[in-house]
Formats: sequence, structure tokens, C-alpha cells
Amino acid sequence: MLEKVLIANRGEIALRILRACKELGIKTVAVHSKADADLMHVRLADETVCIGPNNVLESYLNIPAIISAAEVTDSVAIHPGYGFLAENADFAEQVERSGFSFIGPSPEVIRLMGDKVSAIRAMKQAGVPTVPGSDGPLTDDHKHTLEIARRIGYPVIIKASGGGGGRGMRVVHREQGLLNAIGVTRAEAGAAFNNDVVYLEKFLETPRHVEVQVLSDGQGNAIHLGDRDCSLQRRHQKVIEEAPAPGIPEEVRQRVFKACTDACVDLGYKGAGTFEFLYQDGEFYFIEMNTRIQVEHPVSEEISGFDIIKEQLRIANGEPLSVKQEDITFSGHAIECRINAEDAKTFMPSPGKITQLHMPGGNGVRVDSHIYQGYSVPPYYDSMIGKLITWGPTRDVAMTRMRNALDELIIEGIRTNIPLHKELVRDAKFMKGGVNIHYLTKKLEQDY
Repeated sequence: MLEKVLIANRGEIALRILRACKELGIKTVAVHSKADADLMHVRLADETVCIGPNNVLESYLNIPAIISAAEVTDSVAIHPGYGFLAENADFAEQVERSGFSFIGPSPEVIRLMGDKVSAIRAMKQAGVPTVPGSDGPLTDDHKHTLEIARRIGYPVIIKASGGGGGRGMRVVHREQGLLNAIGVTRAEAGAAFNNDVVYLEKFLETPRHVEVQVLSDGQGNAIHLGDRDCSLQRRHQKVIEEAPAPGIPEEVRQRVFKACTDACVDLGYKGAGTFEFLYQDGEFYFIEMNTRIQVEHPVSEEISGFDIIKEQLRIANGEPLSVKQEDITFSGHAIECRINAEDAKTFMPSPGKITQLHMPGGNGVRVDSHIYQGYSVPPYYDSMIGKLITWGPTRDVAMTRMRNALDELIIEGIRTNIPLHKELVRDAKFMKGGVNIHYLTKKLEQDY
């Protein structure tokens, strides 16, 4: 097994990685900014290295500092977690050139899947269902572009190839506005992503966001850990996730599972990954692949009983998958609420010191969080301070346990979005299951 792993991240995911390393007997190195010296995983790691000031550009995004920390601590591998440099192909390349193992797919695959145009092409070749679209970048041939849009049918959406997180997208409802929308999106994409390539797709008006968790060893073996529904979103940011996705016919599910694992084998994919889809009218449409661990991975772990992070570490050590698909059995239902340090109505960040803290417990309750009483939430990073996960033999039981757990959860000294979660897990339409990606936005507009 890997002797020593440097954790190139912070917060709850860094603590999650540290725990997995400890279970496998792997020594850990925690890198941190000056503001994060008191993080829980920093306190628990075998070694720590301060890699810079509070600004992420000078710390968590500082590639030379991270690689230097790996060198001085004699680490053999680097786990990027999610966010920051996790899907940065240049970082993965520099890690490997420096003689360390990058815990994730190859730089070539990260680059391929990071460009949405090339990713869609690769998925089409692998037999993964995709959204009807331009099948490549839009050119300056306006006549051809107009013909594509007419064939697909309005509304259509213009997307930046290098975009993400809901940025670099524009919906067009009529032909008269198409060419102007392409020009504006192209200019914005060039400024924001240093890549002005755009493409066109059919705009699905009431889809759900459903994703498939996969693991592949780069040796011709791949498995899935089922699907997740992540449709409850605000500004393209997920709020609540659950597994499995409710109300999807089993034959449709199995078809997309096979397409995803086959694609992993075709790509020579190595590590954990997530295929993200829009699901509407009984059909799946690929939108992108995340070449890293996801925030919402615990719900897949809860229904499968499988530790995704530990398997990442084994794969990075050159081992084949420890299980076959037939070894995975799915049980029950899991729900995850992202707990953020933010006002539940205005969504403004709320950094500060946690003066009182009580975590919930009981059967089927899991908390992934780095916070503790007396911890000060810094203002420099993402506002997520934890994830509350519940499991039950049925979705109703998991939902009841989530209501109880949210009622037990006490975090004082800062504002949190716990009141919003309490409202959502009692929302009649969400309780029924299968709301679309626009549901929460419309609900918030009506309520607030």
C-alpha cells in the first residue's frame, strides 16, 4: 500500500481522506493555509506543512508549493479531493512528472473530459446517450448553425466548452436571437475561461439531474455504485442529494449503468468518477463527467456499503478493483443535506466562531464535517461546513431520520442553512420525489 499520502485539500473532504488513509495504514501529510492551521485533519495528520497565506491562489492553488511539500515530507502520492486542483490536468501532469502518484485519472483523460465538446464526442463513441446538439464546436458558418438549431428545435442552449458551475450558458427561445447569443457567450467564455469555443444543444425544460458513480482501475475493470438524484439545486449548486434516484425504471437504469462502465473501460479510466446526466421523459442525456470524488459520494457509499476513497487509494497503488459488479449489493435509501455557513434566506456567507455545537446521532445517521465547538469558520473559502447523511431501508424512513437529525443539529455563533433544509425535507413535492432542477429556484422566488 502507498506509504505516505499528501492531502491537497481542506475541510470535510480532507478529513474524510485522512480517515480512509488511517484505515489502510497510510501515513498522512496535511497541507494548509495560515488560516487553516486549526483544521481537524491538520491536528490529526502525521505531518503538516503550511503552504501559504489565506488567499487560495497562494496556497491551495499553488502547485509549486504543494509539490515542494510532497518532496520535503517524502510523500509518494497526492490526493486532490474535490474542487481546487482536483480536475486540473496540468496539476496531475506536474505531480506525475515530479515522481509522485496522482490519485485520480491520467492527465490526458482529465483534459479530454474537462473539455465538454471532446467529452461529448467521446461519450457518443462509447455509446453513452447525449443531448441532441451540434456534435462539435460552432463555426462562423451562420447558415449551418441556424440549420442545426431548426433541426433540433427551440429552445436551444449555447454552452462554453470550457465552462462549468452554471457559467458560460445562454438559453435561446427564438431564431432571431440565436446568432447574437452565440457571439455574447463566445466573448464571455473567452474572458472567463480563456477558451471561446461554444457548442449548441437542445434545451431540456424540466429535467432532473441524475448522476452515476463509477470506479475503474485502468486495467479493463469498471463498476458502478448506482445513481444519485441531485436535482434540488440553487444557481446550479446542489443543496440536497439522494440515492438511488426515485422513480426511474429499472431497465432504463441498467442500460445507462452499462454504458457508463463500458465508457470507463474504453477510456482506460483510473479512479473514481461521476457521469452527470439530465433525465427527462424516461431518457438519460449525458452532460459532463467529473473526474474526481464528488461532494455527494456518501449517499452512494451508504446504499452500497462500499468505501469509495479507500478504493481510490488502492487503485492509485496499482491494484485492480477489489470487487466485481456482482459483489455489490444495494440496500435502502440515503439522503444528504449540505450544511453551509450562510444565511438561510439571503445566502450570504456567515464566517465566525462556532460557540455551541451538537451533532445528531442514532441509527442511519452520518455526519461528515470538520467543524468543532470553538472552531472559527474563515471567510476565504467555500461556505460548506459539513454534510448530514441519513440512511433508511426505505426513502420514507431516510427522510424521517433526516428530519429528526436536522432538528437535533445545533450550530450557534454563525448563521447556517439548516432552516432551509428543515423546510425542504417537509416540502410535499420533494417528499413525493422526482422534482426537476428548476423546482428549488422557483420555490425560493415564491417564498422569499
